[in-house]
Amino acid sequence: MQTSPRPNTAFRANRLAMRLSQDEFAERMRRAGASSTTKRTVQRYESGEIINPRPASARAIEVVTRLPLTSLGFPAGADAVVVDDGRGGHDLEVPATSAKAGPVRSSGGYSGIWLSRYRYYSSSRAGEFSNAHYVVILQHDDRLTVRSLNAPAKSLLTMDLAVEANVITGTWSEETEVDGFYRGARYHGAIQLLAEPTGRRLTGKWVGFGKEMDVNTGPWTLTFEDASTSKATIAEYEQKPEPATDA
Repeated sequence: MQTSPRPNTAFRANRLAMRLSQDEFAERMRRAGASSTTKRTVQRYESGEIINPRPASARAIEVVTRLPLTSLGFPAGADAVVVDDGRGGHDLEVPATSAKAGPVRSSGGYSGIWLSRYRYYSSSRAGEFSNAHYVVILQHDDRLTVRSLNAPAKSLLTMDLAVEANVITGTWSEETEVDGFYRGARYHGAIQLLAEPTGRRLTGKWVGFGKEMDVNTGPWTLTFEDASTSKATIAEYEQKPEPATDA
């Protein structure tokens, strides 16, 4: 007797939290490198018919969500055979006896949990302030994706970065807390960081537009906390850090 697949509620909940339809999620996966992803593929992830995505699909899921597969209801290093719906599908995996079973993830020295802190000047409050997030960094080759861990309850911070030697360059975006001072406003800009020789601290500056259409900038640091990106580890850091003491 064939058992029914168990729905992947974590994956579906994350898609809904991102306010994406199944078609939109599939489109983002295609842009992230999983070219044959369709709405039906996303449906099969959510229904539990596919529990072991192919490597390209696994990477695309992590790039789109900025979260590790283990936080999205997919087993770590899963050897399970995907349930076939009778129509085939590009994500059907080889049997568990194959040495190639399970998603293959690129090793990355920056992957893990980091503490992000930045400073900014608030013209409306006529002063300088700081903000902090615990974030998860996922590295695929020379690309880094960053996402804060206390969203959607708090502000959502994301980054898309490229690594070249010890120089890290890219873009950032933040949706502020709905009940905070900036009431859900969205800000975005560019960032450049330098990795210290230990690889445990990234320091640099951000640039972005202000309300008066002026260009603002300020310091930004990321400090390494934990190499694990498991669901249990992420749960430990799903809180807002204590802000740095303002000078």
